[in-house]
Amino acid sequence: MMKTMKMFSGTLVFVCLLSSVCSLSPSARPADECSGMSLRLRAFKLKTSCNFTILKEKQLKEIQAPTTNLYLPVLYLVAFIVGLPSNLLALWVLVFRTKQLPSTTLLINLTAADCLLLLALPFRIVYHFRGNHWELGEPFCRIVMAMFYGNMYGSVLCLALVALDRYIALVHPFSAKTLRSRRISLYMTAAVWTVVLIAMMPLLVSQQTYFLDELQITTCHDALPEEEQENYFLPYFATLFTVCFLLPLAVVLFCHGAVLHTLLAEGKRYSHAVWVTVLVLVVFIVCLLPSNILLLLTYTDSSLDGDGEDLYVPYMVSLAVSTFNSCIDPFIFYFVSVEFRDKARGVLCCCGNSEDTSSSLSNKVSYCSSTTGQRSKVTMLTKSSQCETSVTA
Repeated sequence: MMKTMKMFSGTLVFVCLLSSVCSLSPSARPADECSGMSLRLRAFKLKTSCNFTILKEKQLKEIQAPTTNLYLPVLYLVAFIVGLPSNLLALWVLVFRTKQLPSTTLLINLTAADCLLLLALPFRIVYHFRGNHWELGEPFCRIVMAMFYGNMYGSVLCLALVALDRYIALVHPFSAKTLRSRRISLYMTAAVWTVVLIAMMPLLVSQQTYFLDELQITTCHDALPEEEQENYFLPYFATLFTVCFLLPLAVVLFCHGAVLHTLLAEGKRYSHAVWVTVLVLVVFIVCLLPSNILLLLTYTDSSLDGDGEDLYVPYMVSLAVSTFNSCIDPFIFYFVSVEFRDKARGVLCCCGNSEDTSSSLSNKVSYCSSTTGQRSKVTMLTKSSQCETSVTA
């Protein structure tokens, strides 16, 4: 009985000593006294000891550096200011001023994906300006991040389908009547948005906000459990990189190369095709490729027990640069569609130019009527048809 009492009292002393260790100040608390959840801040490892988050001094400086709290929101702000008006103008022209062809349907969906991505940027701007502190709650953080990543990869898929549509129209014109139908374009659109929704689901169903004790901030998608990143988000982003980036890039390279080869072989004008190819390559290689590679390196570095301190700032900057693809897409429309180019010029022109255009059209019509009146019946029909074509053009 006495032995039992001594063992029980010894256990109480051990528990009291352990509780006193965990009640120490953060600076005096050993990192390995208590086991807890291990987190990573993007490329940083963040460990929890006695319910207290611990970061290295260098990591704390990186999170509070001007690069993340000033330069990043400025980049997002520039992309928002340039991209949203141009995409809204493109969307208005495509919906209300352009014939609803199969290619137009694809361009409308590409513009819609860009607009949804740009609408998520103001929340990221405020988040970074406030020192990576999220105040809008867990559900809204999930929605914003799902819109950010989902529509980014959705616009990539739409660019690949637009390239495929141009390839069929210019390289295989005899098959274009059956392959470029409105029904097939709707099927393509449904497939794109299905992939976007599937890509958004992991972000919508997993926790995205975590409170960091040392900084007294709540992060949105920046801090995630290390085990969850290795076993859940690494396969997720690796799949997105393969299916939603590498595969569309291969389609784009093949289609644009075949289009340029066909135009050169037939001796046709190819300046617009060159501009389209250059802009699409800028979107893929300059805007999107660095962020995708650094994203995979970030999660791979986690699985290899690396600190990833050198990847955090480059990845965050590349992620901000990737949003500029939404600013370039309207210029791709300008060179892809002749009708969009004409309608966009008409919208941007002032009223005086429109009056001059209408007067020139009336002059063409009067010229047609005066010239055709002096010809025979057959000549009159031929001449009038030519004039109608010139007026329409």
